[in-house]
Amino acid sequence: MKPEDLLSELSRVVKGEVRFDEASRALYATDASNYRQAPIGLVVPQDIEDVVNAVAVCRKFEAPVLARGSGTSLAGQCCNAAVIFDFSRKLTGILEINPAEKFARVQPGVILDDLRRLTRPEHLTFGPAPSTHNRCTFGGMIGNNACGVHSVTTGKTAENVEELEILTYDGLRMRVGRTSGEELEKIIHEGGRRGEIYSRLKELRDRYSRQIRAKYPPLPRRVSGYNLDELLPEKGFHVARALVGTEGTCVTILEAKVKLIEDPKARVLWVLGFGDIYEAADAVPFVLSHQPAGLEGLDENFIQNMKKAGLHISEIEMLPPGNGWLLAEFSGKSIQEAEEAAAKLGRAFEASGKGPAMRLFKDPEQQKKIWSVRESSFGATVFVPGVPDTFSGFEDSAVPPEKLGAYLRDLGKLYQKFGYFAVTYGHFGDGCIHSRISFDLKTGPGILRYREFLEEATDLVIRYGGSFSGEHGDGQTWGEFLPKMYGSEIVEAFREFKSIWDPQGKMNPGKIVDSYGATENLRLKAYPVIAVPKLHFQFAGDGGDFARTTERCIGIGKCLKKDEGAMCPSYMATGEEEHSTRGRAHLLHEMMRGEVVRGGFQDEGVKHSLDLCLACKACKTECPVGVDMATYKAEFLSHYYEKKSRPLSAYAFGFISRWARLGSLMPPLANFVTQNQRLGGTVKKLLGIAPGRRLPPLAGRSFVSWFRGRKIKNPQGAKILLWPDTFNNYFYPEVAIAATEVLEHLGYRVLLPSKPLCCGRPLYDYGMLDQARVFLKRTMISLKSVLKKGIPIVGLEPSCVAVFRDELKNLFGGDGLAQALAGQSFLLSEFLARYPEPMKTLNLPGKAIVQGHCHQKALMGMENEEKVLRSLGPEFEILDAGCCGMAGAFGFEKEHYDLSLKIGERVLLPRVREAASGTFILADGFSCREQIRQTTGRRALHLAQVLRMAIKE
Repeated sequence: MKPEDLLSELSRVVKGEVRFDEASRALYATDASNYRQAPIGLVVPQDIEDVVNAVAVCRKFEAPVLARGSGTSLAGQCCNAAVIFDFSRKLTGILEINPAEKFARVQPGVILDDLRRLTRPEHLTFGPAPSTHNRCTFGGMIGNNACGVHSVTTGKTAENVEELEILTYDGLRMRVGRTSGEELEKIIHEGGRRGEIYSRLKELRDRYSRQIRAKYPPLPRRVSGYNLDELLPEKGFHVARALVGTEGTCVTILEAKVKLIEDPKARVLWVLGFGDIYEAADAVPFVLSHQPAGLEGLDENFIQNMKKAGLHISEIEMLPPGNGWLLAEFSGKSIQEAEEAAAKLGRAFEASGKGPAMRLFKDPEQQKKIWSVRESSFGATVFVPGVPDTFSGFEDSAVPPEKLGAYLRDLGKLYQKFGYFAVTYGHFGDGCIHSRISFDLKTGPGILRYREFLEEATDLVIRYGGSFSGEHGDGQTWGEFLPKMYGSEIVEAFREFKSIWDPQGKMNPGKIVDSYGATENLRLKAYPVIAVPKLHFQFAGDGGDFARTTERCIGIGKCLKKDEGAMCPSYMATGEEEHSTRGRAHLLHEMMRGEVVRGGFQDEGVKHSLDLCLACKACKTECPVGVDMATYKAEFLSHYYEKKSRPLSAYAFGFISRWARLGSLMPPLANFVTQNQRLGGTVKKLLGIAPGRRLPPLAGRSFVSWFRGRKIKNPQGAKILLWPDTFNNYFYPEVAIAATEVLEHLGYRVLLPSKPLCCGRPLYDYGMLDQARVFLKRTMISLKSVLKKGIPIVGLEPSCVAVFRDELKNLFGGDGLAQALAGQSFLLSEFLARYPEPMKTLNLPGKAIVQGHCHQKALMGMENEEKVLRSLGPEFEILDAGCCGMAGAFGFEKEHYDLSLKIGERVLLPRVREAASGTFILADGFSCREQIRQTTGRRALHLAQVLRMAIKE
């Protein structure tokens, strides 16, 4: 098979997209597991017809195929040397919701939360809900037999699938589901390929029914192996459920009819603190006897790692005392019903005389905060400072819940024997344990030791009557060990089951049946790395090793959500993997390997992916493993342009501080050039600025000029230095003037730098890191006396303060002045929140909506903005709008203009237009205010201006 011939034929018959380029192959070379296999190419089908036609072409060329959901699998089932079908882009139709009969029909690319949003008004939901609920697709959930927090009451995905429409590799398209004896005989009698499949399935069932009943462990969480038990007469010969969990190794799913259940109207949450995780596990049967809707467990290492990573600190403080915790959720048709169910457990523990520390959370927001701790499991287990790196690889074993305590104790002893550090959490109510363990998966000896561990760990699971996988599937991790669990006869039945559907063995080969070994295709096994130029940033968290930095993304895809937060704005707008944080991280990793992506730091595919990164920094904090794409982009571009010329816009926007300062000498002339329709149009065309954008005019007088021309106020007051950033100095001095008057009203003596300075923020967007260092060095030297005296530095533009908090330390490391500048820099809201007493003199009722700047949300948070606004008195809402879409120069550039508007229109701009005329629109970021002004006609205010309005003259 020649890939170019396959590409040509696929391109001819597929209306959607067919991509065999290096970058696309690199994007799909791994999932969230330890494994990596570069695919042949990628198909993004436009519709079901595309799928059918594309599979036919693959069959003609004998090319393997792999249908993939959101690519978050942990056992390697979503990467293969095959043609990958990505259904998440186009096959996202919710075809029917039937509240009366309580079912829905969905295409495989439908995201779970998208369906749940539509069924919520009917008080219905799809029961299984893994932690990836805001990005996992139904195709992926069915492929993996996904579960989730509430599976103690809702069951696995298999129990919630009624019918499937499927496509076999040899081209048969049919619907499958529960099959009565009469129907079964009729189908077999009709003959053809469909009759042959059903005949062979019936023969397989009859031949192995005794072994199936004997060998299948009676577990709530048996996910390993194929669901041959669903073919038994007592299960109704349910072919659809038999195919759930087959991980794309048998058929391609085209459509699913899924069961909907009642969505409880009320929930309450007990958090129970025990002496250790073993005591918590021992209590599971007792808690289960009170019928919780969900029962999760967390160990001490989980919480300690959270603290070390600085994650969810306030939420952790809500937990009761202990070193092991259970989260027991109770639900009901009313809050009274839910509370009474929970109260029974509380009374039972009290009566036992040896109950745990207990805290009951009734408020939905508080419950959400507690669950956010549990759902941030990867943040608590991966790349935690001062903790060994941990990996999946023994990720989700399951045992009978009544044996959980004893199993965990023996598992702990096994960790000690091998010298492994482990973090344990999971679905304790189902006996399912999630663990991240400090395996060495890079060196030969480390991999051999891992292999030895697997042998003993699988023996331990079998000894407790468990399943290797209780949720995440077999992939290639467990395939070779399945004979231990089921015996050779049942494994042979698995092989026959696959061959019935896929006689050519082309459906996701090497997974589950006749699988690769657990230590083959390891992603991090010692690999050659391309030559790395001298780095600008220090990447201290990764030891200055850029290759390790690119390993940071483990593929869980939190950046693929579209319904909340700021990460990742370009993915939210495009839905393209290459424009997600994960996609970019994977491309950079493949660039460092130099196998699939071979252009190094001059690679055009990597550059194209990074081009739509808005450098919002949201991933730095929203990504559970701290992928910092803004920094990676700046570092890449600095080397990319070593051998290429930067566009003229890079010099125009990158050095905006210099041009603004020059223009401020003659503002009327500068504005005549930029604001005149003809001259301004020429300037925009020359600089690649979108015709629909308006260049902001320079103010008639800069803020610094205004400040120098007035008398010193509060000469005896506490000193603060106000940072006159380029935008609030030259373009909107009214913001800085308002800040000055507010600070002076509160009794402070306001100082300015003695000479013009700039943090160099725009330089990072173009990789001008040498120049950025010069700007920062000049700033530190000029402010040396201020820093030595400990005088606070108050900034008004969040992106400038972000440079001092982030890029500065990454460029200068342990430099004393750099550390001082980072530690003494504050946003206005941060500074005022530290000293709330003077704020009591300010009052401003009314209503406001607040757009937080991305850098502020990522690095400083919005808590202090909230405190200041609460002290003022207005009724306000902080929008969950993500990035405004302007992002400095990004939204001005012609090639980014449409995307900039699309990002802004997702939430922010419609909300601004809907706001009543008297509502304050708050946005501290210059870019945010400019996006709002240019697209809605509304004038957004800086917090400083609102505070100034609150001063009673």
